[in-house]
Amino acid sequence: MRAATPPPFLDPAAEVRLEPLDATRLDAVLHIEQRAYSHPWTRGNFLDGLRAGYHMRVLVAGEASAQTVLGYYIVMQGVAEAHLLNITVAPEHRGHGWARLMLDALVLWARGVPAQPPLETLWLEVRASNQRAIQVYEAQGYRRMGLRKDYYPDGHGRREDALVMSLSLAAVAPAPRDHAQAPL
Repeated sequence: MRAATPPPFLDPAAEVRLEPLDATRLDAVLHIEQRAYSHPWTRGNFLDGLRAGYHMRVLVAGEASAQTVLGYYIVMQGVAEAHLLNITVAPEHRGHGWARLMLDALVLWARGVPAQPPLETLWLEVRASNQRAIQVYEAQGYRRMGLRKDYYPDGHGRREDALVMSLSLAAVAPAPRDHAQAPL
């Protein structure tokens, strides 16, 4: 799997950019993961993704010597589709459009993957109770496709349903965002 050209709104010289998630950033990612979820991914889950060659990106701000990790995403590529396994924005950086920015970058990546057949659909699951995330996904063009009963643990010995959503790559064109405008 070849890395796609960086999206125009994530210029390498910009203060905020997506970079490959590698083992050197794993501690920062795990710190966010543990604060963001009641049942976070483990170090082993992330290492498995790295070994499997998943498309894993971290959104960073600042110079290389003093970077802040704002968020990250992990995608597994399949035949004609890709599955967004995890997308997370650090709790203290939510509400600034970083999830939308990463979702736009994901679409650009998916369109640039030299797969046969080409990628046509992006899939994800989201907690049925996570209305904020569902609104973000729907605003990006994702559609509700079904429900996975009792998919997520709820932290109280019960389970919570997952809403299954998909995005047809043919049906959406992300608009590049200008860093000089309002926060992304």
